[in-house]
Amino acid sequence: MQEETKQWLRITGVTALAVAAAGMVATLVVRDQISRQRRNLFNPLALRRLAALEHIARQRPSVDHINLLRDYISWEPRSLLRSRARAVIARMEREALSRAGAIEEPAA
Repeated sequence: MQEETKQWLRITGVTALAVAAAGMVATLVVRDQISRQRRNLFNPLALRRLAALEHIARQRPSVDHINLLRDYISWEPRSLLRSRARAVIARMEREALSRAGAIEEPAA
């Protein structure tokens, strides 16, 4: 191989490695933030619980989120936060059902 081609391959390899490392770091940061928000959902401070609830409200619907919010509703002492959680569950269930209905069965 020519020296120029080897250098280009080396640069490409280092770049790909750097992008992969950055992706892994980003994934870890996102997971950490989600974990923190889930812990804050049961925080003694109502403002943190509200922030955690709004964070979960922006997430895609999932069985885990819906079950977590149901547990939260049974635990939450404030009616305002309970009603917000119920609204989030209702929206997530509607979206989950509409997505499930949009999936077509493969032809037999």
